[in-house]
Amino acid sequence: MANTRFKRVLYMVVAMFGIFSIHQLIISNSTIRQKLTAAASSQNGSLSDNTNWAQSGNGTASDDGKLLNAALVALVRNSELSDMRSTIRQIEDRFNRNHGYPYIFLNDEDFTEEFKEQVRAVANSPVYFGKLPQEHWGLSPYVTGEKVKEALERNKDRYLYGGSFSYREMCRFQSGFIHKHPLLQNLDYYWRIEPGVEYFCDIPYDPFKYMRDNNLIYGFTITPTESAPTVETLWKTTREWMLENPHLLPDKSFIHWVVNEKAKYTLCHFWSNFEIVDLSFYRSEAYESYFQHLDRAGGFFYERWGDAPVHSMAASILLKKEQIHWFEDIGYHHPGYAHCPNKPEMKSRCVCKDNLDYMYKSMCNRRFGEVGNIYKDQALALAQMGNDHNM
Repeated sequence: MANTRFKRVLYMVVAMFGIFSIHQLIISNSTIRQKLTAAASSQNGSLSDNTNWAQSGNGTASDDGKLLNAALVALVRNSELSDMRSTIRQIEDRFNRNHGYPYIFLNDEDFTEEFKEQVRAVANSPVYFGKLPQEHWGLSPYVTGEKVKEALERNKDRYLYGGSFSYREMCRFQSGFIHKHPLLQNLDYYWRIEPGVEYFCDIPYDPFKYMRDNNLIYGFTITPTESAPTVETLWKTTREWMLENPHLLPDKSFIHWVVNEKAKYTLCHFWSNFEIVDLSFYRSEAYESYFQHLDRAGGFFYERWGDAPVHSMAASILLKKEQIHWFEDIGYHHPGYAHCPNKPEMKSRCVCKDNLDYMYKSMCNRRFGEVGNIYKDQALALAQMGNDHNM
């Protein structure tokens, strides 16, 4: 009899603990959901009319059970549904099934019901859909349509996307507007994801919390060199901004990664199709001033300045090396380049094909390890020296 009573008490304790755990999990996910919903209610005009809110299941929080104000964010088209579902499935399997961070999907057009339904089916955490405000997309007010048309014709055979207007719209949006979208306004961090990419390794920790706990601002996986014809005047325009705005430069910066001791642009950049960022950086006065200067110069359309070299240039001139982190243990592939870690303790968590060791051969990655911070007066001296170099 006593044994039976003991079992009943034990069952009650276990049941109460389970209810408490579920309650805490709901509170954790609800916090981010409420902030995203608040962002939605603040939208106006056509954006509000074209934004749909959907959630799919609840993830499982790790650590203290509390998620940061962070999300996985993609700019994606309806036609990329299959590739987007593939990416989500991999992120869920490798990381997010243990955390439940929300997804935010943005589009310059309305998302179809099929897209929304099929995305919800593979995501195990809240999912939000938003349409871009008209003022965030399209032709910059600082360029003329006729000159852009001439530039597209002139560059169509010179480099990839040389004749693409929509690619330039995307690069300008990712450079200066994505962090301003209402769905991101309450986020502290974002992890940019892309359709059709691969994640090779299990991620047994929370990269957002790793960024927070180590005072990191910008995280990357792959560092190639940019195609020189696409950024012919980017460094020239950047050094002009530096010389006009020395008060916005930090006491020390990592500029030597993108500009060598002879003030020559190295063309190194963080491949921004994967980036994890403390959004206070993009919201800063310095970054906004820098973007506005670039936009007025017209290089997003007259050349083909990508958001990757723009983000990388900004991070290098406005951050210190210790604020930038290589996520070496996150194996990743985007068409063109792939990285898989070769350290045994990292490699054991990965499933990679052979010869995915680009980052261990990358000149830019080697330079990232070799150079350090320099003082503001040295950075300004490089900007002055840059008079001899257009790039």
